[in-house]
Amino acid sequence: MSNQWNIKLINKRNSIICLLCLLSFFSGGFIVKQVDEEKITIAMVKEAQKIIGIDFSNAEADSMLENLEGRRKNYAELRKLRIPNSVSPSLNFNPLPVAYQYPDKENNFKISKATVIKLLPGKENLAFCTIVQLAELIRTKQISSVELTQYFIERLKKYNPILLNTIIITEERAMKQARQADSEIAAGKYRGILHGIPFGVKDLLATKDYKTTWGSVAYKDQTINMDATVITRLEKAGAVMIAKMTLGELAMGDVWFGGKTKNPWNIVRGSSGSSAGSASAVAAGCLPFAIGSETLGSIVSPSTECGTTGLRPTFGRISKHGAMALSWSMDKLGPITRSAEDCAIVFNTIQGADGYDLSVISAPFSYISPSEENLRGIRIGYIKSEFDRKYANSANDSITLKKLIQMGAEMIPFELPVLPYNDMLVVLSAEAGAAFQELALTNRDDLLVNQNKSAWPNSFRTSQFIPAVEYIQANRARRMLIEQLNQKMKGIDVFIAPSFGQNLRATNLSGHPCVVLPNGFRNGLPGSITFTGQLFGEGKLLKVAQIYQNATDFDDKHPAMNF
Repeated sequence: MSNQWNIKLINKRNSIICLLCLLSFFSGGFIVKQVDEEKITIAMVKEAQKIIGIDFSNAEADSMLENLEGRRKNYAELRKLRIPNSVSPSLNFNPLPVAYQYPDKENNFKISKATVIKLLPGKENLAFCTIVQLAELIRTKQISSVELTQYFIERLKKYNPILLNTIIITEERAMKQARQADSEIAAGKYRGILHGIPFGVKDLLATKDYKTTWGSVAYKDQTINMDATVITRLEKAGAVMIAKMTLGELAMGDVWFGGKTKNPWNIVRGSSGSSAGSASAVAAGCLPFAIGSETLGSIVSPSTECGTTGLRPTFGRISKHGAMALSWSMDKLGPITRSAEDCAIVFNTIQGADGYDLSVISAPFSYISPSEENLRGIRIGYIKSEFDRKYANSANDSITLKKLIQMGAEMIPFELPVLPYNDMLVVLSAEAGAAFQELALTNRDDLLVNQNKSAWPNSFRTSQFIPAVEYIQANRARRMLIEQLNQKMKGIDVFIAPSFGQNLRATNLSGHPCVVLPNGFRNGLPGSITFTGQLFGEGKLLKVAQIYQNATDFDDKHPAMNF
């Protein structure tokens, strides 16, 4: 916003300046000083109430004036703290319904035996191997971690100029870790299936010795001298971080300060977002797996666009310590991989409390690789009203429903609770507005790449007008959602839904886990279906998804990469 525009606001004392006073929106240091000199009047209150939909009498408005003046001073003092993004609110979102029993009763983890593969000349069959296959190559010493790491680094270097999916290749750190992995394995100190396996992380995760840009012009030179918990846990398991991947600026879309991340199936298209680089790189065979994040579709959407398999875990399963905060009560970190079992491998390594992220809930996780080839005894709900409508992937989704029936699943019609999901997203808007309030207050939001009405700068500014009362009411509506959805899900193991629609909003608000996976093609591009599990029910969710993938071959399809 320009100073000229601010001056006009002050001179006119219109309804917006009323909200500046009452709802504490100040776009910068200049406007803070000017507003503090303005006495709040009954007329201001009467104008402001029209925008927030409340009707007070003149006498009621007059009674408020002293309190409103005091509140304005409160806001100004709090802003002086310049609270960093890493500080979370003292209130934690808890997705558990009343008296909830965890689906898994104990920890248990067992994966399938690897399919024996032989390394082809030029190593080209490495690009689209699963974690299980790569681990077997390392374990049997057909390839070293150093060779594997070099292979994927070179592949990133080759395709990144086209796909724009990588912000930083952490080559020095990666080669040091790969050499250490080879040394340990040679000495008989095999840490497990991720030992020596390269991976990438969405660049909203902090890393020592490298920048953490959040994909944003405003933070492209930022350094955070720590490693996020997720990275620490993967490296402790022996995995090798080779790159920090692009994300749509401040976790929206696929446009970042370096351009637009591309879909390897069709480079005219973006990869979607905001885990744009993570999905693009895995789909292109530039990484065996990557870490993404989701607040409202940021794993589901790019995984759909790029044909990868993504796990959005239950809220509270994985520590966000060291991750950029967009919404403290909705952000979830999760893996983007080639298969549901690969998701299970990574999830098993990174889940659980760390003592830093106080929203994390310790719960059992039991995954045993499925030996069965059918879904007999599995009760799968399906959102009938969603599948009945016409949408882009409806033909593929209809085939998936028929396939699940053929595999023996009991299919149960199911509907989401009737609640105003779009309106409840005021929670995300308010928390994002708080997380990046400094950008709005200092006009540094003008630095961001996208400046349209639906982009972050306008959203951050608008969010300053959200009353705390309405934010709390939206969270109370979430509690209603959690309890009602829990009741509806009793008696079913998982439910399926189109990847885009009310389910995406509802389950991100409620904190439920989902697996998004490819289920066909349309116009040469992947389509996807979403399996949603019980809260903290990732074990059965991943098992059902893997059984479906074992019976289909959509996850085995890869882009031609002939560009």
